Amino acid sequence: MNTKQAYNIWAAQYDTNDNKTRDLEGLALKLCLARVPFNKVLEIGCGTGKNTEWLIGKAAMITAVDLSDQMLARAKDKITSNRVEFKQADITARWNFRDGLYDLVTFSLILEHIDNLDYVFNQVSKSLNPEGYVYVGELHPYKQYTGTKARFDTEDGRQLVDCFNHNISDFIQAGKKHGLTLVDVEEYFDDNNRTDIPRILTILFRKS
Repeated sequence: MNTKQAYNIWAAQYDTNDNKTRDLEGLALKLCLARVPFNKVLEIGCGTGKNTEWLIGKAAMITAVDLSDQMLARAKDKITSNRVEFKQADITARWNFRDGLYDLVTFSLILEHIDNLDYVFNQVSKSLNPEGYVYVGELHPYKQYTGTKARFDTEDGRQLVDCFNHNISDFIQAGKKHGLTLVDVEEYFDDNNRTDIPRILTILFRKS
């Protein structure tokens, strides 16, 4: 199922269904960005606002972007701050949703749905202030190798969302190509069991 259609359907249950990936990525973002300074944020893949609520506690202004209008509708119901501007956009097309330059760009569980990382990281680099940060939080490639992908259940059965496999080096090299320096890489495990396959990968870049 294509990404926009899937998330429009998924929106009604996204905040309430059992979703270890959603929950662990939310924790990972907070841990990764706890000591990172930022005032102006471009949040890519804001979904229902699960991370927006935390980001607005540190940021002066957020441009929160998502492909799904139904996910955005949920986020707007949840977050009424005038410091957050929600925008519907496809990041594989022209980036006309930007409002100047940002101190931080975040990606939460979205790059697995993007085939061409090169275009996206090129646009990210153009969106950042000097020394600005990029946070990437994704389903770990190891999970993808075992067949795990974004999915949810409906009355019509299990729905699988279109996904692309990216290796850890794919993210790092895409960032490096467009002037982003690797700051940190971390892996997060279910129940913090580091003998198992990690569920979440986070990467933190800084613009050179």
